[in-house]
Amino acid sequence: MGFLDNTSITVDAILTKKGREKLAQNGDLNITHYAFADDEIDYGLYDVSHPNGSSYYGAVLENMPVLEAFTDETQVMRYKLFTASKDLPRLSTVLNVRGPLVLDLGTSGEVVRPNTDPSDTDDTYDFLLLNKDVASMISGTNVGSFRRDGRSQVIRGVKEVNLTATDRSGETNPIIKSVLFVTSRNTGATTSVVIQNNSTGQFPA
Repeated sequence: MGFLDNTSITVDAILTKKGREKLAQNGDLNITHYAFADDEIDYGLYDVSHPNGSSYYGAVLENMPVLEAFTDETQVMRYKLFTASKDLPRLSTVLNVRGPLVLDLGTSGEVVRPNTDPSDTDDTYDFLLLNKDVASMISGTNVGSFRRDGRSQVIRGVKEVNLTATDRSGETNPIIKSVLFVTSRNTGATTSVVIQNNSTGQFPA
């Protein structure tokens, strides 16, 4: 959802493909959670040297256009707002996701097992693979948690995923690279890694 403009509190809600499916099935979306994000804000524009004083430090930010709602989850809600102590020494980060990950055909694949810093042993992650033509992913702990919309594949709320290469050999100019986004469900911290499909032998060891 998105605010239509910055002078009213009207909210524009647009259902995703999954939302429309649920609405068609039983007419009850049963929404229990929501989130806010500030994707369109560039905090580098906060100007503490403004000649008109502190009331104008954020003038540029307050007059920026606000994004309306759209349903491409790879482009929206990337920077979610969250509640934390004002004395928080630093923001959390997702670690142990290094790349590029080169996937060879016929192997058991690559396990992506992130962790959160500061340490959070209870944390789980959302994994978004932008193009499942390049690779596929499963989670041994919760295989049924994934869904596919178009070419993307999503697995939510798990500790790790396993990525395996899709056979692209014999194709003319196949797509052999994609990106995997990993987001901490407890902190909202996000990282990404490039996935390279080596079924055509273009990435020598």
